Amino acid sequence: MTANNRIVLSSDHAAIALRQTLAAHITTLGWEVVDIGPTTPESTHYPKHGEAAAQRIVSGDCRLGIVLCGTGQGIMMAANKVKGIRCGVCSDTFSARMIRQHNDANMLSIGARVVGEGVALDIVDAFLSAEFEGGRHGTRVDMITALEQ
Repeated sequence: MTANNRIVLSSDHAAIALRQTLAAHITTLGWEVVDIGPTTPESTHYPKHGEAAAQRIVSGDCRLGIVLCGTGQGIMMAANKVKGIRCGVCSDTFSARMIRQHNDANMLSIGARVVGEGVALDIVDAFLSAEFEGGRHGTRVDMITALEQ
């Protein structure tokens, strides 16, 4: 498969079970899931997991990414430090759809201690089914990208 069909998933220890549930669901949608862990419940540091997932996207290995931690906030902040990443934390489907349509987000972050499994699945579906609209939104994404220079 090409990177267009590949999505990377990662989390810290707080979100392993939800990440694995999402990975199984995303596979049924026709995506090739690259789950980079962790797999054991020992405490781990979300910045390294956010960065590792982000690197898979900027390298071209994966098209999109989903990262999770307790709130979704910390791992999102870490991922966004990688040049070329636009990651948003979402707790609802409207925001998940809008970060793709208006912000051309290439990563989604979810808080495993904030949303339940059913809502998380709906958020992922909204994110993956949305496409960037371009137009005036493209100008704004270009402005965000320019901040990285």
